[in-house]
Amino acid sequence: MILAKSAEEKSLPVELVDLSTYDPEDKLTEETSGQSLCVFVLPTHAEGKPPEAAAWFYKWLQEAAHDFRVERALLKGMKYAVFGLGNSQYADHFNEVGRSVDHWLHKLQAMRVAKLGAGDEDTVASRHGSIEADFDDWQNALMGCVEKWRAKSNCRCGGKSQPQEERIEEASSCDSQSDAGEASDSEWDSDPSQEVKSAVLDMEELGNFSSALRAARKRKESEESEGTREMITPLLRESLTKQGYKLIGSHSGVKMCRWTKSMLRGRGGCYKHSFYGIESHRCMETTPSLACANKCVFCWRHHSNPVGTEWRWKMDQPEEILAGALDAHYKMINQFKGVPGVKPERLAEGFQAKHCALSLVGEPIMYPEINKFVKLLHQKEISSFLVTNAQFPEAISCDITGKNPLPYRWKKRRDYDIIQGRDLFLSRLVLSNHQTGTGVAMTSPG
Repeated sequence: MILAKSAEEKSLPVELVDLSTYDPEDKLTEETSGQSLCVFVLPTHAEGKPPEAAAWFYKWLQEAAHDFRVERALLKGMKYAVFGLGNSQYADHFNEVGRSVDHWLHKLQAMRVAKLGAGDEDTVASRHGSIEADFDDWQNALMGCVEKWRAKSNCRCGGKSQPQEERIEEASSCDSQSDAGEASDSEWDSDPSQEVKSAVLDMEELGNFSSALRAARKRKESEESEGTREMITPLLRESLTKQGYKLIGSHSGVKMCRWTKSMLRGRGGCYKHSFYGIESHRCMETTPSLACANKCVFCWRHHSNPVGTEWRWKMDQPEEILAGALDAHYKMINQFKGVPGVKPERLAEGFQAKHCALSLVGEPIMYPEINKFVKLLHQKEISSFLVTNAQFPEAISCDITGKNPLPYRWKKRRDYDIIQGRDLFLSRLVLSNHQTGTGVAMTSPG
């Protein structure tokens, strides 16, 4: 590789890494010591996709940057630089992979040592006449920054010690250098998956705008009166998709839990595994309702979902939701084929879900057919775990046949349907005189 050769000529230790065999969950966090510089050279393929060899790294980094459960300072201390390769004739996705990786690393508080390089295969539009010339220009700027670090920082490649504040300022000065072969802040520093569109409305267009607004309001009122309004709006779809959700129908979703990923690698599972023996790699996390009854200020979920105290949207059938959830879940499991560290036997087991956590964003018992949905799970021998705020107790006050109140159906059996309360009210509701002291109730799915 050209960059590695240039570094070796300057007596810099170099290690070339193949991202297809690289496990970012283990390895990337090791780079936060600040004693090395990670340089990523990434092409953008068709439709803005990464190359197959970098697909898992790209997916992992994207999820880490957008998962609220991941520490924001996960990569603090890591130094990095990114050079993207693309063709500006495909303007919609030009260097999207490089841009995204650069943004996500920065979002996780890694330190950008040099500006994102933008190599352009289109010789007419290329700033230096060719993609090779673009790279040479960016490489020269990068090596200039490395030489400054080498001379002033106390890293493994030698040099004098320097206070942390001065080292950060030095890196910022390298990052802020504007060069013809590098992208400007305004061009690259925003999230490429979240481009903001703005427009100025001319006065002569105001009449058309008002008419369109009235028509949209009338259409919305008509949909609400007929009960045909879909819960998932374009804005909600964009927000949840960015968070890693796979959306089902008009109001449901499924997402891969980080504990599922962990157990696929032969590591530990979540507390449900510790308490109830539920294997996380065979657990599907889903919700039949992306809407919630509250907008709690202390909620750890993103407040992008609808809020309401009653169901007022178009309703999908539980059979469709379950089929869609299982299909989307298995497709996400399938993406772990060939991922470094994944155990083949656990991957095979992952294609047969044995448990369903009704959680994620939203209030699952708002869905009018929640009891039927749970019954369908049990018919497939899939146990369920329901997380609810219990503001609609009538929805779960009876068993799935609609006959017996829950407190009278409890039995000690191996397979359980679990209801977890977020407050004392639910504990009293479902536990009645069967207090366990944990706020968790168990009933048989049979």
